[in-house]
Amino acid sequence: MPRAWEADPSALFERRLGRSAAELGVSDGRDECPDIWQLDNGDIAVIGTDLTAAYTAHLPEGVSLAPDERLVVIPGTMLRAAKPDIPDA
Repeated sequence: MPRAWEADPSALFERRLGRSAAELGVSDGRDECPDIWQLDNGDIAVIGTDLTAAYTAHLPEGVSLAPDERLVVIPGTMLRAAKPDIPDA
């Protein structure tokens, strides 16, 4: 049975939502740069620390991860900074 939604790997990065990790002070500017981006097809890409293994056994009821999905964590300040860039439904 096909999924209701499938990520499109050909979509390109269009614009950052919020501010960069460096601007928020959550990166030293080298290799740890969490980020949130809107893709040109409207989907959202989140770059964060992969904590799938740490959280899998503790997921709330009704939450599951497909074999090709990862649970990533980003700083809360990063999502709050992106709020003005995310339109209301």
